[in-house]
Amino acid sequence: MLLLPIIFSGYHETHSLSLARSRLRESRLSWQGHSVPETKLILHAPGWTVFDCLYMLNGTFYVVTNRPDVLPQAKFIISTGIDIANGEEAAVARLPTERVIRVISPAEARSLFGTGANRIHGVTWLANDPSQFVRHYFHGSAELLLGFWRTHSALDPLIPIDGTTRLSPPRRLIFTHIDALHWRDYYMKNPYVLRTAFPSLVLEFSLDWNDRAAAGVPFVFDRVIIADRSAAMLGNGFMTSYRTASEPQALPGSPYWWNSFRNNVVRSSGLDDKAEGSKPVITYIVREWRRRLRQEDHEHLVEELKRLETEHGYEVNIVKTLNMAPAEEVRLLGRSTIALGVHGNGMTSLIWMDRTPQATVLEFFYPGGFAYDYEYTARALGISHVSFWGNITFSYPDLPPVAYPIGFQGNSIPVDATLVAKMIYD
Repeated sequence: MLLLPIIFSGYHETHSLSLARSRLRESRLSWQGHSVPETKLILHAPGWTVFDCLYMLNGTFYVVTNRPDVLPQAKFIISTGIDIANGEEAAVARLPTERVIRVISPAEARSLFGTGANRIHGVTWLANDPSQFVRHYFHGSAELLLGFWRTHSALDPLIPIDGTTRLSPPRRLIFTHIDALHWRDYYMKNPYVLRTAFPSLVLEFSLDWNDRAAAGVPFVFDRVIIADRSAAMLGNGFMTSYRTASEPQALPGSPYWWNSFRNNVVRSSGLDDKAEGSKPVITYIVREWRRRLRQEDHEHLVEELKRLETEHGYEVNIVKTLNMAPAEEVRLLGRSTIALGVHGNGMTSLIWMDRTPQATVLEFFYPGGFAYDYEYTARALGISHVSFWGNITFSYPDLPPVAYPIGFQGNSIPVDATLVAKMIYD
C-alpha cells in the first residue's frame, strides 16, 4: 500500500492508493432495490450553488428530492448560458427551461436512471457562462475564480489567517459553454492563476460536456459548485454592486477566506508571503492605452512618489503591468502596501495584496464617473479603497452611483498628485 500525503494550503490529508487491485466499481453509484439517493442543497446564493448528489442525463441537470419546496427558484441557480445582452427579451431568453434543469422525485429518478449512475468524484466547479466575460483578467480571476473560492470556502468558516483549510481543492473545472480555445485572456494571466492555485485541476470544456451528454447515461456529481453569471445578476448583491462575486459574500465565511487561494498563487510566484519588508511598497500602475491620467498630472504624480521615496525611504514602483509576466506581477502586488492607478483592468492584481491594516488601493476616476469593479473587490478582500475625482476623495459607504460620463474611458483623467502623496504619507 502506497500512502501519499495530499497537501492544500497547509492541510494534510492522507489518502491510501491501492496499486494492486482495481477500484473501478467506485465509478458507479448503484441503488438496486433502494430509493435513488436524493440531491442535497448544501449552500446557495444567487448564481452560486453547492449541491451534493446532483444528477445529469443527456445534458440536463436533475435535482432528485421529495422536498422541492426547500429549493430556490431555478432562475437563481442556472440559466441557458447564452451571451448576456440588455433588454427584457434577452433576459427572458436566459431563463432556464426543463432542458437545462429539472426537479424530480426519487420515483421519477428511478424510472429515468434505472439502477445506478456514473459517479463524478470529488468536488467539481462548473461554470455555466459563455466566453463573453471569462476571457478578461478581471472577470476570469477577480469574479469567476474569486466567486468560486468564496462559495467553496463557506464550507470551512474557520479558515485562520495563514489560510490553512480542511477543504479539498476542486478536482475539475467544467466550462459547459466554452471551448478549449476561448477561455484564456490575451495576456495569459487567468491560466497562470488557475494553474498555480490548483496545480492538479482538470479542465473540461463544451465538447467534453457534449460527450457526457451524448453518452445517454446518467452521471452523478459527488459535490458540484455551479456558477452562473445570469443567475447571479438576479441577486440583491449584484443589484447594488454590479459584481457577480458579491452574491456569495452573504454566505458564512472566515475573514481570511481568500488567503487559502491567494497564498498558493503568491508562493508559486516566488514570493515568501511570510517575509515582511521594513518599508512600505508603493506601486503605481500606469496604463499604456486608453484610460490614462492627464500627462501633466501623471508627471506630477511621479514626482510626488519619487519625493516620498527620497524623503521617507518608501519603495516606489512605477510599472506597466501589461509588460510584466504573470509571476512578476503577482510577486510585485503580493508585497505592495499601496496600489494606485486609473480605474480599469490594470487594477485586477490588487487581489494578490496581503490583507493588512495598511493595505490600500487608490483608484482614479474621471470626475462624475464611478464603477464598483475594484472598489467592491478590495472591500471583499478586507483592503481599504479610496476613489479620486481630481481633488475629491470618497470611500465606502459614501459612494456615488455608477456612472460613465464622457471622458470616463479617456486619456485626460485628472488627479491631485499632492493630495495622493499626502494620503499615502498619512
